[in-house]
Amino acid sequence: MQGLEAFIPMILIFVIMYLLLIRPQQKKLKQHQEMLKALRRGDQIVTQGGVIGKVAKVKEETNEVEVEIAEGVTVRVMRSTISQVLNKTEPAAK
Repeated sequence: MQGLEAFIPMILIFVIMYLLLIRPQQKKLKQHQEMLKALRRGDQIVTQGGVIGKVAKVKEETNEVEVEIAEGVTVRVMRSTISQVLNKTEPAAK
């Protein structure tokens, strides 16, 4: 029993770390992945570099997004470098 009592504080520290740090980070990562999956043409986005632009084309096969940063100027960015979506476009009515 003496050896088990020595591990109880370590186990409690791990449980607290999981609840306060690991679990919220996993939840945030899942939300970010869902946001990236829901990207569509016309969404206004911000990249991790701070560039604000409008999605011109989503390339599913290469995991790239073409972003229009000025009128007639488009750049290709990796989907994972998009940090947030400012304005969502409404899906086209069928």
